[in-house]
Amino acid sequence: MNQAHTHAPRHGASHGRHQVRGTDGQAEILDLDAEVLAEHIASITAWLPLKTGPRQIVDLGCGTGAGTFALLDRFPDAHVTAVDASAEHLQRLHTKACARGVQERVCTVQADLDEAVWPDLGSPDLVWASASMHHMAHPDRALRTVHDALAPGGLFAVVELAGHPRFLPENAPKDRPGLEERVHAAADRLQAEHMPHRGADWGPMLTAAGFTVEDERTIAVNIEASRSEAIGLYALGILQRIRSVIAERISPEDLTALDQLLDTSSPHSILRRDDLTVRTERTVWAARHT
Repeated sequence: MNQAHTHAPRHGASHGRHQVRGTDGQAEILDLDAEVLAEHIASITAWLPLKTGPRQIVDLGCGTGAGTFALLDRFPDAHVTAVDASAEHLQRLHTKACARGVQERVCTVQADLDEAVWPDLGSPDLVWASASMHHMAHPDRALRTVHDALAPGGLFAVVELAGHPRFLPENAPKDRPGLEERVHAAADRLQAEHMPHRGADWGPMLTAAGFTVEDERTIAVNIEASRSEAIGLYALGILQRIRSVIAERISPEDLTALDQLLDTSSPHSILRRDDLTVRTERTVWAARHT
């Protein structure tokens, strides 16, 4: 469980101090996601309708720690239990915690949250699940498990993305305008077959699991590339991962144009563009254990 949505092998690239490499690049994309969207993640943690500062927090599907570190920053007296199925992601998170000097405030737990029985996660005041619930094969069961674990009056924050971020202008690239939307449409059709809960309204499911939904908020993200050198690599990594699973689902002309964008040695490379923006939406449900 993590924040990268398209699970497939991808190519490596490097640019400045950022690098995208590894077996599938997923961890690196999660790190870029955390860097590019740091302000938006912080704004969500600040918005949470908490009555008192939580002391025990669980981050479900923590990935490489975007939510974990935002929560540690927001709640300086809190301890976070970070849960993920990936040992690589958890090791990366632990290394970051040590570098930040907060390793005493973080505990990592490797667990498959699709299993019927979860490890003991204590009795947290706050459970955070960012872009992880839609990966679960049995989300209703997972929601009930969270409800049973939360301390009375505790809060469950479910954060979900509207889909993959968009980066290119609508009229780009010049010879295949609208390419990105067609690529995303192909990816969305594929993922609907495997992740039917992506894009779901979690409010009714939270209520059915015994929660009281106190608030819901949708945050629009629109970040210009000039604000961060990471955005080009973020776009490159996400589109490379999408390409690896939809290559046979788009036209040969679109595939050729996409490959030109992904070729870091090409003059048409996405890394050479100065018109990128990050456009997406995140919806947050704040649900109380009552």
